Amino acid sequence: MQKDYTNMWEGLGLNLENHAGLLGVLSDAYKNIYLSQRERPKGMEYFDFVISEIHGLRVEEIFEAKKEKRKIVGTFCLYVPEELVLAVDGVCIGLCAGAEVGAEEAEKFIPRNTCALIKAFMGFKLAGLCPYVELTDLLVGETTCDGKKKAYEIFNEITKKVYVMEIPNKKGEDGKILWQNEVRRFAEKLEELAGKKIALEKLKAASKIVNEKRKALQRLSFLRSYDPAPISGLDALLVNQVSFYDDPIRFTTKVNELCEELDTRVKSGIGVAEKGSPRVLISGSPMAIPNWKVHAIVEGSGAVVVGEESCVGERNFGTLLDDDFSSLEEGMQKIADRYMTINCACFTPNEERLTNIIDLSRRLKVDGIIHYAIQFCTPYLMEAFKVKKVAETMGIPFLRIETDYSMEDIGQLKTRIEAFLEMIEKGVIV
Repeated sequence: MQKDYTNMWEGLGLNLENHAGLLGVLSDAYKNIYLSQRERPKGMEYFDFVISEIHGLRVEEIFEAKKEKRKIVGTFCLYVPEELVLAVDGVCIGLCAGAEVGAEEAEKFIPRNTCALIKAFMGFKLAGLCPYVELTDLLVGETTCDGKKKAYEIFNEITKKVYVMEIPNKKGEDGKILWQNEVRRFAEKLEELAGKKIALEKLKAASKIVNEKRKALQRLSFLRSYDPAPISGLDALLVNQVSFYDDPIRFTTKVNELCEELDTRVKSGIGVAEKGSPRVLISGSPMAIPNWKVHAIVEGSGAVVVGEESCVGERNFGTLLDDDFSSLEEGMQKIADRYMTINCACFTPNEERLTNIIDLSRRLKVDGIIHYAIQFCTPYLMEAFKVKKVAETMGIPFLRIETDYSMEDIGQLKTRIEAFLEMIEKGVIV
C-alpha cells in the first residue's frame, strides 16, 4: 500500500484538491499508456515505481537532503551544468512539465499564445501542484528562447529565487567566451548559495557521476538500434524523463541493469514489435513528463520509436565530458566546451543539429522522421524546414507535427501518423 504523503504536501503549501486530481489523471494515463504494453522488460518495474512515487518518496529524499544542509537546484534546460551542482553537494532536479495544467492561472501573467512548456512550469507553481518548486533553493533558467527569458522575469517575481544563464546565439569564438564566463559565474553563484568553494576533487567526482549517467543512456540508445527493438520508444522516453528527477548514481545503476536485460533480449531476438516494423525517429521540442502522446500514437499504430533527437533524448547524453582535468580552471573550461556541443534550435546557424539527425538516422536504421514541435515554439517550428530537407536528401519520409499538451487533437494526429506509416511501408517519400 502506498504511503500517505498528505501532511508533507500540505506542509509544502500544495493545493491538495488540485494535486489529488493531477495524480489521479497521471495514474490513469500511465496505466492506459504504459502498463498496457506487451513484452515490457522487467527492468522497467523500477521506473514504474519512480513514477508512482514521483511526488512521494523522491520528495521525501529531497527533504532529507535539505536537513543535511544540501541545496536543491531546480533547472529547466540541459545547459545548466549538473556537474557544478553536484560539486557543491547540491541536488539537481528538472522542473519542466508536460501536462496542460494551471494554464488559466499562468495566462494571468503571460500571453495565451505562449508555448505549452512555459505555461506548464508556471501553471504547476501557480496552481499549487509542484512540490519540487517549493523545495528548491535556486531556480536556474536560461535564454534559449524569448518566451522563456521573459517568463523567468515574471517567475522570479513570484518565487524570488530565479537565476538566469545567458546562452549565446552563435557558437563562434565570442559566443564561446560569453558562455565560459556564464559557467564561471554560475559556479560562483552555487558557491555563494552553498557557503563552500568548489574543490578540484569534488568537481572531478561530480563529473564522473554525470558522465556515467550519460554512458548508461548512450548504452540504452545503442540497444535501440537493433531490429526487433528490445524496448519500446515509450519506455525509453520514460527512462530519459526520469533521468532529470532521480538520484544520478541510483539511476545509472538501474539503467545499466535494464541494459543487461536488453542485451539478453537482443541475443535471443526478443522485441517489443515484429522484426521489420517501421522505425521512427522523433526530432524537435522536448517532451517532459507526462507528455507521451506522440510516442503512444506511433507505437499504437504498429511502428516503434527508436530514438529522440531532443533535449529529453540524445541532446541530453550524446556527448561526454572530457573529465581528465588537473585544475579547477581547466575543469570549468572543459565543462563549458561540453555544454556548447548541445545543438539547441536557439543557435544560428545550427548545422550541427542537422548533421546529428543524419548520424542518428543511420545508426538507428530509421525508416521515417517525425519532427515534433510544441505550438508557439518558434525555434523548432522554424527548423522543421531544414530537417525536412535533410530527410529528403537521405530519402527518408518526413512528417511535421505541431501540437500542444491537450488531448483534443489525438484523432487528427492518429490519422496523420497512420497515413505517414502507410507511406513508409509503401516506400513513398514525402
